[in-house]
Amino acid sequence: MAVLVDWADRFREVPPEVAVRPFSARHQVPWCQSEAYVWAVPGRDGALAFHFAVENPQGLSAMALAAILTALTAGARPEEVLDLPEDLAYTLFGSELSMGKGQGLAAMVGMVRALARAQLAAQPQAPPPTSAPPRT
Repeated sequence: MAVLVDWADRFREVPPEVAVRPFSARHQVPWCQSEAYVWAVPGRDGALAFHFAVENPQGLSAMALAAILTALTAGARPEEVLDLPEDLAYTLFGSELSMGKGQGLAAMVGMVRALARAQLAAQPQAPPPTSAPPRT
C-alpha cells in the first residue's frame, strides 16, 4: 500500500496546454472507475509524452498507474511504447485486483498502447528504395 501511495503522490495532472475540463470523451479510459483520461503528445524527436487526468480524488490505483506509465514511457518512441506488456496492471497490482478495478487499469495500459499504435499509423512512411536504371 505504501508503494501505491508513493506512486500516486508522483501523479501530475494533465497540463492546461494539453487539455482542460471538460475533457473530451474520446480521451476517457473505458471501464475505469476513477474516470481516467489519456493524451499522447508527439515530440519533435518522435517520442510520445503521455498525460493523464484522474477525476476521482480517491483513485489512487489509477493515479499510481498513470505515474508509472509516465515514467515507463518517458522519451519512448511509439514502437517502444508498444513493448509495454498488455497485462502490466496485473503484474504491478497483482491478480487479486477486483474485476472492475482490473478492467479499468488494464484499459489504461491498452489506451496508451492504442495511442502509440495510432501515432505509428499516422507517421509518413518512407518510400521504398528505388533501383537505378540500367546503364546502356
